[in-house]
Amino acid sequence: MKWKKHGLIFNPKNKFDWASSHALQPTPLFIDGKFRVFVGLRDADGVSRIGYVDLNPNNPSEVIGYSSNPVLDIGEDGAFDEFGVVPCAVYQKGREVYLYYAGYQRGLKARFLVFGGLAISNDNGENFVRYKKTPIFERTTEEFLFRVPHTVMQDGEKYRIWYGGGNRFLQGKEKTLPIYDIRYIESLDGMTIPESGVVCIPTQAGEYRLGRPYVIRMADKTYRMFYGYSSEEFHYKLGFADSADGINWIRRDSEMGLDLSESGWDSTMMAYPSFIEYKNKAFLLYNGNSYGLEGFGLAELIAW
Repeated sequence: MKWKKHGLIFNPKNKFDWASSHALQPTPLFIDGKFRVFVGLRDADGVSRIGYVDLNPNNPSEVIGYSSNPVLDIGEDGAFDEFGVVPCAVYQKGREVYLYYAGYQRGLKARFLVFGGLAISNDNGENFVRYKKTPIFERTTEEFLFRVPHTVMQDGEKYRIWYGGGNRFLQGKEKTLPIYDIRYIESLDGMTIPESGVVCIPTQAGEYRLGRPYVIRMADKTYRMFYGYSSEEFHYKLGFADSADGINWIRRDSEMGLDLSESGWDSTMMAYPSFIEYKNKAFLLYNGNSYGLEGFGLAELIAW
């Protein structure tokens, strides 16, 4: 693939009184003639709340608005999302917007736990109400610490879901490392999630995590997935894989064509991709250094 970088397009610094950094995991929805991109915005203590950034679809590098307040705040004390919420997947169904999100809890022996919740909006994403206080992606024996959806796609009478899952930390050189890979599961309603999925892209030698699988259906009915992968030797880089059925994938990371910049906001990390299309143009949104410390940027697709 070939891309043209448009640089950093949204930096949350000095824009909010409830958030001071980051715009984690840009999650877009085309609604009311604009791209509404949901992001996780961190306060001074590193706790994330969900807000949005509106982009001009004719020029997605142009920000035309952003939320003045969180559209989804952290959960109550003791809840699975008491220490932060980050958007993961979103779609519109009738007049409702369904937002899947990651909820964080801090631990003592395990640094953190993260599970997937669901919130629903009746006002085009201005405000969300939790579907329930507990995760819809609950912990299981095989996914004891991490279980978060990143693509939810309706296909006839079922929902196809690609998610991150794992059950352990590994002691690294400087800190413990969360071990997770990309998995697949199906649901009849998108809200009742079976206990067991299947690993569809495992980590390769040297990698300890594969994150944020963002899946699109191509014109020929095949599937393409964008994601991030990392090891102790390098921070997140962007890769992609192709599949005929959405379950069996061929990784093609060397053909991604979108590398770290020599300097600046995405020179040491590129992570958490999402894909948008409008009027025969396509773009990738992604975070840069330090997990999106300075916000998110944009790259335009020039050639598949």
